[in-house]
Amino acid sequence: MTNSEQHTVFSGVQPTGNLHLGNYIGAIKNFIDLQNQDGNECVYCVVDLHAITFKQDPKTLKNNIRETTAAFLASGMDPKKSIIFNQSLVPAHSEGSWILSCVARMGWLSRMTQFKEKAGKDKEKASVGLYIYPVLMTADILLYDATHVPVGEDQKQHLELSRDIAQKFNLDFNAPDFLKVPEPLIQKSFSRIMSLKDGTKKMSKSDPSDLSRINLTDNKDEIINKIKKAKTDTMPMPSEAKELKNRPEVENLLGIYSSLKNQNIDKSISEFSGKNFSKFKDILSEVVVEKIFPISSEINILLKNKDYIDKILEDGSKKANIYASKKVKDMKKIIGF
Repeated sequence: MTNSEQHTVFSGVQPTGNLHLGNYIGAIKNFIDLQNQDGNECVYCVVDLHAITFKQDPKTLKNNIRETTAAFLASGMDPKKSIIFNQSLVPAHSEGSWILSCVARMGWLSRMTQFKEKAGKDKEKASVGLYIYPVLMTADILLYDATHVPVGEDQKQHLELSRDIAQKFNLDFNAPDFLKVPEPLIQKSFSRIMSLKDGTKKMSKSDPSDLSRINLTDNKDEIINKIKKAKTDTMPMPSEAKELKNRPEVENLLGIYSSLKNQNIDKSISEFSGKNFSKFKDILSEVVVEKIFPISSEINILLKNKDYIDKILEDGSKKANIYASKKVKDMKKIIGF
């Protein structure tokens, strides 16, 4: 993306609660960087409609929506620069999703690997919503004429589906370029932060061990303790990148350090070449505390003012609705309603 061009960026985060360092480095940090680049109009959504593809406790869901929003704001997302809202407050998302589901093909959806992963072995008991949620994701993106969508590798297939649906709608209704075909923004470095206890598994809130992740609500002592207990190995710190082969835990910790320092991993390796792990972990702890603890403190302050968070979402939803409702109105005209 070049700063001389105008871009519309859309992305969303499910309100699953208990956001962690992996969510910050893999998504939120990138959202803030994009927001602060000249020429970007950013639309960031708490995708609560996606969350109910699995059964949710209503009170917990409401709290998770607020916690996700608080994490956005505490990380530097600015409602004066970006549109911040939750999906369920903008009815056009559901209406647009239905229209686009009539354009999407069953064969396309049946190839979505995430459904197979999330549904597990007993697919017959999975919700219909889980099966068709990539179409809702498509509506989320297309209603804002998004030109770019920051996605992880695990969402790349869904964005390709969005592109296919946009192109088919335009072709079916002889409406060239009506639905913009979005481009992916794939974060190539440090997009997947792994568990502190097993470098082959993605950092996750569902891991039974809290020591496997650094939560965005952790205090200083908790952060330091988790890094101290993070799994490493018996070999010395590497002196070059090729020595990271078959050392996933070491690569993960160096990746966390590199991302938070905004530098490539080769520079981080050269900094710690020959040093022992305890020294590296001490410095890594300082870096993580410096970046994450202010976010943690601000989240806790924001969550004490629920009315403020709700007002941010309400105001953002009004702005989002202006764009989304107009797009759906135009879609309906095109298809003959």
